[in-house]
Amino acid sequence: MKDLVSVIKERRSASKFIKGQEISKGELDDIFALVKYAPSAFNLQHAHYIVVTDPHLKEKVYEAAYRQYKVQTASAAIVVLGDTLAYEQAGRIYEGLLHLGVYNQQEYDQMVRETVQFYLDRGEVFAREEAIRNASLSAMQLMLVAKEKGWDTCPMIGFDPEALREALDIPERYVPVMLIALGKEDTSSQRPRGYRKPVGEFVTYDESPK
Repeated sequence: MKDLVSVIKERRSASKFIKGQEISKGELDDIFALVKYAPSAFNLQHAHYIVVTDPHLKEKVYEAAYRQYKVQTASAAIVVLGDTLAYEQAGRIYEGLLHLGVYNQQEYDQMVRETVQFYLDRGEVFAREEAIRNASLSAMQLMLVAKEKGWDTCPMIGFDPEALREALDIPERYVPVMLIALGKEDTSSQRPRGYRKPVGEFVTYDESPK
């Protein structure tokens, strides 16, 4: 097992993958078993993933992603979705704490009611932003976990959301947040890592950025 610092430093966006590297459902399940610990507002776990390994479906994703080669060569094309109606699952998600005695019935009912109302009061735009924000947190965890387990990734925003929605029959409640191509990186033409700002350029203490 690699230490966290090594995983963070070694993870990079792979621009090219080795063809024919299959990943099993078991390996993917092991990754997602750790991804589920990503933080989310009110523990609503807004992220949903569609893992595409079927060649026919992957071809549709490839078309929706403007025919980017990395999608074709990736072991899996993972669609990251954010659920705009995640708050509707509050009752089911908090139920375990009720059964464990962490909440009594009154506390449980209040928690569910206040969580749902929090989203209803702020409207559809907020719900969409929350879906994207929380799914993005989960997606970053996915990429780090995958790297720790020996797989490389590339987050992608270059795709047609509506074409992707149609190709995979994605319900309207879900926002396509990003694609993640996952596989074994072909490092034969790997470029040096891009410039990273020094800490002083993107962090200020006790004052706003200039």
